[in-house]
This record gives sequence, structure tokens and C-alpha cells, in this order.
Amino acid sequence: MDENLAKRFRFCTTLPSIPAVAIKVMELANDPYTDMIQICNQIAYDPALSIKIIKAANSPLYKSRRAPDNVRQAVSMLGTHAAIMIALSFSLTSSLMKHVGNNGANSNAFWRRTILSALASRALGEKLGYKTPDDLFLAALLQDIGILAFDAMMPEEYAPVFTAATSHDALLQAERATFGAGHDEVGYALLKRWGLPDYITVACLASHGKPGPNDSESIITGCVAASGYIADCFLNPKAEGAVAAAANAAENWLGLDSAALTEIIEIIKIGLHPVEELFEISIIHPSELNGIIAEAKELLEMHTFIKMRDLEEESQRDALTGAYNRGYFDNALQREFDLSNRQGLPFTVAMIDIDHFKQVNDKYGHPAGDAILVAVVREIFGQIRQDDIFARYGGEEFAVILPGTSLLSSAKLLVRLKDSVANIAHEHEDGSIIKVTVSIGVVSNMDGGQRFEHHADLIRAADQALYAAKYAGRNQIVVWNKSLPSVY
Repeated sequence: MDENLAKRFRFCTTLPSIPAVAIKVMELANDPYTDMIQICNQIAYDPALSIKIIKAANSPLYKSRRAPDNVRQAVSMLGTHAAIMIALSFSLTSSLMKHVGNNGANSNAFWRRTILSALASRALGEKLGYKTPDDLFLAALLQDIGILAFDAMMPEEYAPVFTAATSHDALLQAERATFGAGHDEVGYALLKRWGLPDYITVACLASHGKPGPNDSESIITGCVAASGYIADCFLNPKAEGAVAAAANAAENWLGLDSAALTEIIEIIKIGLHPVEELFEISIIHPSELNGIIAEAKELLEMHTFIKMRDLEEESQRDALTGAYNRGYFDNALQREFDLSNRQGLPFTVAMIDIDHFKQVNDKYGHPAGDAILVAVVREIFGQIRQDDIFARYGGEEFAVILPGTSLLSSAKLLVRLKDSVANIAHEHEDGSIIKVTVSIGVVSNMDGGQRFEHHADLIRAADQALYAAKYAGRNQIVVWNKSLPSVY
């Protein structure tokens, strides 16, 4: 945390404080000898909290087979640890909701997102089989408490930052840029001051960072981190990228795919109304809920489809240059060859080789050679049509398929392609200019009565023409004919 901000935090008298009942509950939580009777007695001191605990035990969140009607039965049904976590959740939230906010930081919108995030975190834990999902609920409930702390410390300075932020992530970045720390760090400091368990304070601090190792602590952090993005899906499903951000967070932090996230949305749907009743807040109107969930699921399906398509596309591309790879080219060549013979349509194949490329690598190094490859591919992409298929065939050799194109029609394109590569002037780090040329061998199928029996014959012919172009002095185009010497 920034030194000036840390000083203001240390001496601020208006920060949210922890209620007395929460202090007592935490003392019980930290005492290994705490028994159920002590917990029941402490909860019974607060009539409002007693009612909440009984309501929680009776809610669908806990799938109870019997309906407890007093605190002792409720705690017995929930278990001592869950009862403590639930009591902390209710007592802290009740106190924080009463804390005076100046800039909407303690508004209904803030608490709608906060409580929905807590429910989402709990649902994630339930899906993952986490043994104490109420820990996740409390951790997510407190992950954004730093926003309230900022608002309490510097209301006038924080107001423009808070109101100008277009998203939760944008708010965090603006806080860091303006104050030297985000609400994650400030919230962590406040929770440490309160003496909350480390796994809750760490979850607050790490919830906006990067996924850590796959251990029990990172599961808490991951559930908390993903929960906010899932909450945003419910609160503003039409926001561009909201569903994709939730899906990416669930996958990156917890390894959950879109199908698992769809199940989590259903878990949240079941628990939403009970949580609204328990916290006495309306998060989503019942008339809108089904439509929001349906839209979120539809967008998740679309996200999955786009991701699969992108992964497939990525597997077909050369990692360095972005041109198609050899495997994709071979399949495309077979497909276009069969189509050409079946429909009697011409198509042209050109093999392209960068002249003296080994000398570039030897003289300037492989990074410079890679830069030349990328530059050549960029130029070629700028000349070919959208339907043309351009691939890195191997090393410094490339291939292009021109569907439905005769030799005559391809001539101008290939000349432009050759000349555009010759115009490349790559500046090396030592200030020298690297220039290259290409040799091109061309052949067509079903053009002027010329027909090949197999697509592999077409590649052999294009290679023969390429060899002839290099033998003739390079930086030129040679069209295949039967009199060319074989290179095989």
C-alpha cells in the first residue's frame, strides 16, 4: 500500500468497525474448545441474529430434512463451523449496511453485487465439493470491503474515481493509479485489523490477481475471484463480454468449463430468493430472473462455440507467422483437387521460397530471420484474396492455393506478390537494412486440358517449377511444364 495511503488508513476514525457480536463470534471460532452450547448462547444474545440463523437453517441452501424452530436446533443442523460463518456473515453485513456511504459505495447496487458474489462463491464451492462452502460465502461477501474503506477515508477524493469507473476491474485500476493501491489491498488491511481468519484476508487481497497453485487456499481465492464476474452476468448480462469474462475466470481460476458454469448458474438460481429474504434485499426481480438465466446460458453456449472454433483455428495456424500450417494445407489441397476434378474447374498452386534465407540467419541471427518470415507473410496476406489458402509449408518455404483460378488469372497476382516481397526493407538492430526476394513455382489443374491424377503430383510439379526458378537465378516465377527437370 502507498505510504501516504497507509498513514491515512492508520489514523482514520471513520472506517467501518466490527460489531461486538461479530467479535464474540470470532473469539468462539478461534477457541478450539468451543462447543455448540456456547455458540447458541452467544447467538441468542442477539434476537435479530437468532432469527436469521433459524431462517438460514430452514432455507433451501442447506437442504434440511427437518425444520428447526429454535437456535439450538438450527446450530445442531448446520454444524458449529457453518453456524459461526453464517453468524459472522449476517452480523458483519448488518453492521456494514448501516455504515454511512457518501458516493454510492454503500448503495443498494453495491450490496446487490456483493451478496450475489457471495452466493456465486458458495455455489462454486458446492460444485467443486468444497467441505465448508459457508467460508466461501463470507470471504466473497467481504472481498470488496475496501471500497467502503476508501469511501470512509477520503469521500471527496474517492467520489470521482468511483463514479467514473465503467466496470469493477476499471475501478480497481483507477484506484491503483490515483491512490497507489486498490480496494483489494485496503480491504485486506481492514480485515487484518479486525482479526479475521487469514484465508479470508488473503482471498480479499488475491481475488484480483492471478491464479495460484491448486491447493485448498487457492480454491477459496479462486471461488472469490470468479464470483464477482458471475455476479456481473446476472446483474448486467447484456454488457459486452460479461459472460465471456465469467467463463474465463471460472476456467482460469478453477478449471471449470462452460458446462460446469451452467450448472453453477442453476445452483445460484435456487439459492437466490432465500438469500434475498435472509439479507432483506431485492437482487433480481422474479419476473426477470428466468430471462436473465436463459440469456446467460445462451451466451455461454456461444462462448463455448467461439472458443472451440478459435482453438481449432489456432491448431491450424503456424505459431510464428499466422499462416496456415502444413497439416491444414495438405487437407485443403486434397479438398480443392477433388472439387476441381469433379466440377472441371481450374485451380492453381504456387510454391514460394525465400531466396538465400540461410544467409540471412547466418549473418543476422535467427530473430532477424523470424522477423523476415513474418514480414513476408504479411506482404503475401496483403495480396491474396479471402478465399485463397496460404500456408507455411516448411522452414522458409510457403504454398498458396488459388481456387477457381487459371494460370492466366493468377499471373498478375503472383507478380504483385513477388514484387511486394522484394520491396520489404527490414531494419536490423545494427541499423543495416535486410532485403529479400522470393522464387515461385506455379502449376494449374484442369486448365487448358491439363489434368493431374493425384494431388501429390501437383505438389511435385510445383516443386519442379520452383527448382527451375531458383536455378534460373531466383526472384522470378516459373510455370510448370513437362520438359522441366525433375527434382525427385
